[in-house]
Amino acid sequence: MGEFGRILTAMITPFKADGSVNYNVAAELAAHLVNNGTDTLVVCGTTGESPTLTWDEEYQLFVEVLQAVAGKAKVIAGCGSNSTKEAIAATQKAAKIGVHGSLQVVPYYNKPPQAGLYQHFQAIAQACPELPLLLYNVPGRTGQNLTPDTVAQLAVINNIVGIKEATGNLDQASEIRRLTPKEFQIYSGDDSLTLPLLAIGATGVVSVASHLVGNQLQQMIQAFSAGKIENATEIHLQLFPLFKALFLTTNPIPVKQALKLQGWEVGSTRLPLCEADSDVSVQLKAVLDKLDLT
Repeated sequence: MGEFGRILTAMITPFKADGSVNYNVAAELAAHLVNNGTDTLVVCGTTGESPTLTWDEEYQLFVEVLQAVAGKAKVIAGCGSNSTKEAIAATQKAAKIGVHGSLQVVPYYNKPPQAGLYQHFQAIAQACPELPLLLYNVPGRTGQNLTPDTVAQLAVINNIVGIKEATGNLDQASEIRRLTPKEFQIYSGDDSLTLPLLAIGATGVVSVASHLVGNQLQQMIQAFSAGKIENATEIHLQLFPLFKALFLTTNPIPVKQALKLQGWEVGSTRLPLCEADSDVSVQLKAVLDKLDLT
């Protein structure tokens, strides 16, 4: 259950000039990503600006992206919430239209203890027993860490198949790998840590950079898997400036700016996110130019 491949793109949400969702561009971008290294699309995650999307907009994005990549790639629906009841309702609705999995973020702001986190994810899994779930631990955004011990307890549940590990803590990732079955998938939540995490048993990455360098990321992972460590390291180091540039300010501001520099009509971010300032834009363009991405 839940084979999602190596490169999972945390897809941005395009907007029109009036701030509404641009579903046509979303479909075009989804198809483009799948043709350029993406195995699975993660729709309405943090990079997709889920905090400012309505439930209806998210549902329609799931529908449009599923249609755009039908038969070519899988779609994981970001259905997490800091309300267990809302997360269950959104996940059940997404499951009915045929998404291949759901990303479930650690509840934010209310900072539940580990027992509450376990019960939250357990309840969602039990409500959607046929749908593979990917945990998402990003304490820098949620204010609470999902500990390796709790992850190990959750990994016993049949349809909790993996985790997007975005703590930036290699020790924590190592402990998760030590405590969970080998079939439990660990995905890096940071492009810059993909290669180090592969070394301790990760499957791949939930990537922002794959909007721009999906094929290169596939080559890096394939090189590592084939034992060509020097080749993998060379690709990692070549792309490292891009990984850092995409986080010069809050994600997804830089990646949207990068896509616009490539000619994509993805629009701006929704408030309270804002446009990239001139310094970020200049630095980003310099990195893109050096990698021949513009």
